[in-house]
Amino acid sequence: MSHETHTDEVVTLARLPSGVALTTTVHTYSGSADGPTLYVQAAQHGREINGTETLRRFHDRLPLESLSGTIVAVPVANPLTFDRVSYTAPEQFDSVNPNMNRVWPGDADGSLHQRMAARLWEFAIQADAIVDLHTGSPDLLPHVVYREGDDRARDLAKAFGTDILLSEEAGEDAPEEWHRRDFAGKLRVAAAEAGVPAITPELAHSKQIVEDAVETGVDGLLNVCRSLGLLPGNAPRREQTVARNHLGQVTADDSGLFRPAPTPEFGRLVSAGTELGTVYDPTTYEVLQTATADREGLLYSLTQEATVTAGDKLASVALVREQ
Repeated sequence: MSHETHTDEVVTLARLPSGVALTTTVHTYSGSADGPTLYVQAAQHGREINGTETLRRFHDRLPLESLSGTIVAVPVANPLTFDRVSYTAPEQFDSVNPNMNRVWPGDADGSLHQRMAARLWEFAIQADAIVDLHTGSPDLLPHVVYREGDDRARDLAKAFGTDILLSEEAGEDAPEEWHRRDFAGKLRVAAAEAGVPAITPELAHSKQIVEDAVETGVDGLLNVCRSLGLLPGNAPRREQTVARNHLGQVTADDSGLFRPAPTPEFGRLVSAGTELGTVYDPTTYEVLQTATADREGLLYSLTQEATVTAGDKLASVALVREQ
């Protein structure tokens, strides 16, 4: 007799000054056979809703009768930013830690985001593997980020199945900018420090449900489940490019309008010095910057938004490790 189950629990993450509870729903899928535990969450950043839709479809497609082990899923990890369709919380709620993905494993007595992370960490730390679903902008190729040197996380990233995998230097191996931007507080980094392999799929697109991004997410989660033995079968093998995620992104030197170059093609290898676009003054037509790749690598992000402010990211070029 099988005893596979699905339950959902409303969990209080923190309370607002008025006493109103910030709650979310935690779904638990338990198989009839023993096996590992996978923790999955989405929407740490409230505008990144394709991960939330991914978990809804994953719920519908998960063959519970074939599950061995447990899956814990949180479709809305950050209800505060979700309701505001924002990346960070406003200063009135958390002026110390506006970005939830910089405070893991959290602090039950800390700021709002630290308390929210600490509550979810109680579920995450019990898992054998973690998938933290994110989505970027429309001008981003889907990829999975994992900690460089973590073979278990790399195996999860490969199983998820995007064409691009990005390894990230962390801790003592990371560049100064990594520390300056508080990346040590990301969920995948805190999990790795605790001995739990974790990956961050970036599905692309935000603020709208995009079919390709969601289907990539659902297929990826099912493949991760197969690779862990939660589901029968094997994750299909595919050709993948492994590159090193670096923080030396091409940024706008000045404010103005950005016109991306018609070539090179997005998603292709570029050489150092390749022209990526121009920033110009919309009133005088003066070219303020000719944006170029700072190194040879894979062009996986090139903004299509025309109005840019000095310091905005224009493009990202990853250093190719394996093809």
